[in-house]
Amino acid sequence: MASIRNLKKDLTYLVNEVISDAYVALYFQPAEQRDAIFEIVNQAAELNNTLLDRINRPAEKHNASLVRKHYAQVRREMTEGVERLFGELSRVCQASQKK
Repeated sequence: MASIRNLKKDLTYLVNEVISDAYVALYFQPAEQRDAIFEIVNQAAELNNTLLDRINRPAEKHNASLVRKHYAQVRREMTEGVERLFGELSRVCQASQKK
């Protein structure tokens, strides 16, 4: 089982990648897209805070099987959330190129 420390590092790294890509996109996208990009940054910060809270407070501490399932679920939600955010950022950037 991966350590909690590594899970937190992975979460922080992935969320920071989304945020840094969003800020780079701000320089290349028109001003109309700013609000949509900032909304993606806010969603990334919310994902980070929510998942960090769940990592720090597992539901059942005394049952190892449930703890493993809890952290596996957190990891799945982390990857799905980050993929969703990158997809939204990509859609915002593509929408501005079609105009």
